[in-house]
Amino acid sequence: MDATRLMNRTDTKYVLTRDELLLLLPKLKDDYKMLEVDGTRLSHYTTQYYDRPDFEFYHLHQRGKKNRVKIRMRKYVDSDLTFLEIKHKNNKGRTIKFRKRINDLSSELSEEDKKYVEEMSGLSGILESKLSNSFDRITLVHKEHAERLTFDLNLSFDKEGVHHQMEALVIAELKQENYNRQTLFAKILKGKLIRPERVSKYCLGVALLEEDIKKNEIKAKLRKINTLENNNKA
Repeated sequence: MDATRLMNRTDTKYVLTRDELLLLLPKLKDDYKMLEVDGTRLSHYTTQYYDRPDFEFYHLHQRGKKNRVKIRMRKYVDSDLTFLEIKHKNNKGRTIKFRKRINDLSSELSEEDKKYVEEMSGLSGILESKLSNSFDRITLVHKEHAERLTFDLNLSFDKEGVHHQMEALVIAELKQENYNRQTLFAKILKGKLIRPERVSKYCLGVALLEEDIKKNEIKAKLRKINTLENNNKA
């Protein structure tokens, strides 16, 4: 994992079902190792997301704008580590991530946190907590290349007492130093006609929990995910 931290990388995401994931994993075992921490291969994460009062980050993502950021606190529950994380998507399609260790999740950014955000991203002004989510993650590391695969499942979103659980959805993410279409994972999904998706867990949560927010750009994706959920519930 240390050799494939990939803090400057390309990201390619896919939407799968749990059943598709179960069929896929055995086909990857010869090329990838699975991360195991203290005997468990399913790591639990919780995340607190921050945005402008008018959901500027959400809207920029939905419009596909480059040079955008995502601000979050993420807790790696099994190892009891929490980080303030800044993800910058630049105009070359690369994701650059900065992070610093903090004590725990919080609904507010401290003055020290705000200073760090400004230093790393140039952002100042009001940033407020918008929602939280939790999920379980399976992480695979390629045996030869600088490449990681993550599969996020058991997603749930929460805001002010409103809860939304996604039972069948799996968000897969291919993280590479440089995008390679010939990697085994990409070729398998292409053969199954599963194409890359521009999907963000934050934006998905906002669209699901915020009744009055603009959703034109994400409506088709929501319909697809709802159909997937309804057709694949246990």
